[in-house]
Amino acid sequence: MTRPLIMTGIDLPLEPSCGSTIWCNDVYQRLAPDFRTTFLALPGSGGWQHSFEETTDLAAAKRPYGPEFAQYAEKLTEEVERLVRERRPDLIHAEHLGFGLALAFARAAGSIPLISVAHGTDVIAAAENHQARDALIEIVNASTAVAVPNAAMADQVNALTEGKFTDRLITVPWGIPIPDHPPVRPSSGRRLRLLHAGQLDPNKSTATAIEAMALTRDEHHLTVIGSGGELPGLMARTGELGLTLRIRFEAFMPREELWQRFADFDAFLFTTKQLEAFGLVAVEAQAHGLPVVYCDLPGLRHTLGAGALAYPPGDAAALAACVDQLADDPELRRTLGAAAATSARRHDINTTTAHLRELSKTVMGAAARV
Repeated sequence: MTRPLIMTGIDLPLEPSCGSTIWCNDVYQRLAPDFRTTFLALPGSGGWQHSFEETTDLAAAKRPYGPEFAQYAEKLTEEVERLVRERRPDLIHAEHLGFGLALAFARAAGSIPLISVAHGTDVIAAAENHQARDALIEIVNASTAVAVPNAAMADQVNALTEGKFTDRLITVPWGIPIPDHPPVRPSSGRRLRLLHAGQLDPNKSTATAIEAMALTRDEHHLTVIGSGGELPGLMARTGELGLTLRIRFEAFMPREELWQRFADFDAFLFTTKQLEAFGLVAVEAQAHGLPVVYCDLPGLRHTLGAGALAYPPGDAAALAACVDQLADDPELRRTLGAAAATSARRHDINTTTAHLRELSKTVMGAAARV
């Protein structure tokens, strides 16, 4: 029997440059026994060893929210309508409640059942931009079900849509591939080796981590791994604070390389200051035995559990105090590291896939009965 076909994708380059594309790669690889998948994306470098069964490059030139976004969405819709006619998918998964491709999926789906998936940046944008909110509402309205990673995200989507689609919001807990044995090598000194990794954008608030380094009692060292538009400003701020010998910047690296690097650090700093879908890289750090110091956001306290210390959003002094607390107490570092590895095991990607598989089958079954 032919496996049902899911059409999905994100109008981002086909690269492992953000949590969304990595998450999709993890999930759809594991859905393969039950579903075929075709993943639509913007052309990438071609060097990513992804696991998607089939990919299709999108031709429309991406445009952000603004005067050209509507025309961009129209061109994407034309592309998607053609692809839907050619491939005849049994189900559509629209990733991100507001991206142009998700909007095109919503408009092109017709009688094909559609599950939309909230990723976080889309919900933040909808709270700040009327075009993004209009797109989110249109996508949710066209969806049979809306997958959200946690209750906090469900509350935000519910508020943005004025409670009109509450019954469509289904929690699908996110996860990661869990390593067998965390390769941690904690140091015994007072000067900690700290890591911050991820996309360098305003919401990630890497500046908070940099400014905290100027406020700690001891001269800890911070490595920032990632790429993005904030990098020049972050490097300039490092120089202004006289921290060039204590803060090192490294370019984005593939997940496998990053995971190898986790063992070189004593703690992970997760400074996102607004809504967060999951905190993928923070959970990855925990799975490798690193305690996490994180910005106390809705949902993250549950996600990161006992292996983490929280500080108020954007408060560099409070973050510095948490770092000093870890430096003062090696036993606390060991205890948090062990708790982090245990906590991360609650977030197995196989659980995510099981939830999404069952939701997909349920939605398809309901559509077949209509």
